Amino acid sequence: MNLIKSILGCTFILASTFVTNSGGAAVRIGEPAPDFVLSDIGGQTHRLSDYKNQIVVLEWVNPECPFVGKHYRSGNIPNLQKTAKADGVVWLSVNTGEPGEQGVFDAERHAAWAAATKASPAAYLRDPDGKVGRLYGAKTTPHIFVITPAGLVAYNGAIDSIRSADVADIAKAENYVASALASVKAGKPVSKATSQPYGCSVKY
Repeated sequence: MNLIKSILGCTFILASTFVTNSGGAAVRIGEPAPDFVLSDIGGQTHRLSDYKNQIVVLEWVNPECPFVGKHYRSGNIPNLQKTAKADGVVWLSVNTGEPGEQGVFDAERHAAWAAATKASPAAYLRDPDGKVGRLYGAKTTPHIFVITPAGLVAYNGAIDSIRSADVADIAKAENYVASALASVKAGKPVSKATSQPYGCSVKY
C-alpha cells in the first residue's frame, strides 16, 4: 500500500525529455560547481565551499520515491556513502521541496528513515525553495553530481545504467557514480561524465 501511495504521488522521469549533457544542464562538466548555502535536517548551515580540496557528491533525494527506495532498501546508496566517507569523500544529500511535499520529512521522521535504511551522508540538506536544485538543474530523485577537489563538476546524471525501480536490476547495472568517484580519486577523467537521470521528478 505504501508503494502504491508513493507511485501515485510521484511523477516519473524516464524518457529523454531532460538531457543532462553540457548543452542542457544548469552546470557543465569541467566547470566550477556553483557555491551554495543550505541548512541540514538539524539546522546546521553548510556551504559547498567549506569542502574545498575534497571530493563532494551531491545526491538529490526523496525518501518516498520508489526509485530512491530501491537504492536505499537494497543498501546500494548507503554502502556507497560509507565507502565514499572512508575515502574522504563528502556526501551531501539534498531534499528539494517545501514542507508538505512528498518526501519532505521533519527531523524525527527523517531520523527514523535514516536509521531504517542505514543512510550515512555527511549531511542531509533541505532546499525548500528549490534554489539550489534549479542552480544545478536537478531533475530527478536520485540525481547525482560528483565534484572534484578543485571544485569542478566531474559527473552529472543517474546513479547507474538501468532505469527501473526494481532492486534486482542493481546487480546488473553499471554504477556510474562509483566509477566516477574512482576516476576522480585517481586523478583521471571520468569516462562517462554525463548520463540521463531517472526517477521521480524533483518537487519544485
